[in-house]
Amino acid sequence: MDIQDLFHSCKLGDLQRLQYLVEIKEVEIDVRDKWDSTPLYYACLCGHRDIVEYLLEKGAKCEANTFDGERCLYGALTDEIRNLLKNYNVISSRTIRRDLYEEFLRRLLDSSLYSDAVFSVHGEEFHTHRCLLSARCLFFAQMFKTKWHDKAVVELNHSQMSPGVFKSILQYLYTGHMEVAMDLVSDCLKLAKQCQLTGLISELEDRMKKAQSWESSKLGVKVTTLVLEPVKGSDDVQRDLAQLAHWALPEELTSWIVGELPFEPETMPLTYPDVCFIVDDHRFMCHKAFFCGRSDYFKALLENHFGENENSGNIPVVYLHEVSIDVFLRILTYIYSDSADLNPEIVSDVLVAADMYLLPGLKRLCGTSLMEYVDSSNVANMIRTSRLFNLSRLESHCAEFIANNLPEVIHQEEFRQLVVEDASNVKEREETDTIDIVDEIRYYISSFVLTYSEMEEANEKLKLIDNLLEELDIEG
Repeated sequence: MDIQDLFHSCKLGDLQRLQYLVEIKEVEIDVRDKWDSTPLYYACLCGHRDIVEYLLEKGAKCEANTFDGERCLYGALTDEIRNLLKNYNVISSRTIRRDLYEEFLRRLLDSSLYSDAVFSVHGEEFHTHRCLLSARCLFFAQMFKTKWHDKAVVELNHSQMSPGVFKSILQYLYTGHMEVAMDLVSDCLKLAKQCQLTGLISELEDRMKKAQSWESSKLGVKVTTLVLEPVKGSDDVQRDLAQLAHWALPEELTSWIVGELPFEPETMPLTYPDVCFIVDDHRFMCHKAFFCGRSDYFKALLENHFGENENSGNIPVVYLHEVSIDVFLRILTYIYSDSADLNPEIVSDVLVAADMYLLPGLKRLCGTSLMEYVDSSNVANMIRTSRLFNLSRLESHCAEFIANNLPEVIHQEEFRQLVVEDASNVKEREETDTIDIVDEIRYYISSFVLTYSEMEEANEKLKLIDNLLEELDIEG
């Protein structure tokens, strides 16, 4: 429903609604509809400059000489929008949010940190990670076990192998994305076939057909770069890397993970761990690249030798005393796959651990999970939790819940106490001072009112708030 609302807002030019969906609901802005069109394309097509500018500021993809970029330029209703697209240089707000999974994987590929496999392609070196490539590609897993097992540097000097092609394949394996020059696509297909990447082969061929069809129908348009993005709902990268969490488990806990893995026991790849965590006497064989790359806490713990560490062979051993097995299993899965199995019994403990281990993305997952359990009896305490752990989306959800269920919530003692607390936090009150929770509730009551009956209902709710403030002797 939110996705449909997003497209509708971009077509109509409803900036307020769009901001609500992107910033509060955290709806993905690069989604596609059944016509392979994005919200940015419709905003360009319908001539809504402010919508186009907002989407670009939020990191909507529109690179020159790509299928999406050329389509937006071609379809733009006005020259003003066309020039905006051509001249806009942006560092995506999604890109600079360090804890995002895709950004972590991109940085892991671009840096040589914790690399344990080097490929030299006609003299150009690529520093990679055996654990990740083994999890993502059976061909690499088998080669690391056999032909490349003892090689410090793997030389790839075939005449049809270029650094650009190999880099594009690595980008796909690490992130699920790919940007490749059109004149290198055929060589990418050959390498993908050799590496047995059937999914990539299908995606490349499909994207090539669409780009060529687009070029043939639009005179003068030239697509020079092919861009592959994961299909909406696809979780291939997360699913493959979740195997690393499974392989990290001690044998006595492997039954805790449910689901089939693509590797049979006899073809099980080596895991190449370089750190061991001990939790309640259970040993988890893990990888610094993931733990240090995703958490500054673990980075300090491992790089600065802070805490209770020892060595087992060449692998450092770290004892974690402050976390239970149940909670650490969720942290382990999150660090490798950006997901976690959260339920009402465990989510609060995971939230506390995520805060301690400096995992803001896991905190947000906990906040999203907690949203499912908000009701009239706990909504005030949920707001306190959201503020304590800086979960703005959970707080907004609670305020919206109160606005929608105000007659039921307004008499709750916990809610009334929350209003009093917010009022008391306003220092040296002046006429312009406002109460946070009251402001948020009023916003959700008043916003998006479309009909006369909705306006009457909103006015009744606003009166309830005014009466409560008068009863509590609070100006707000």
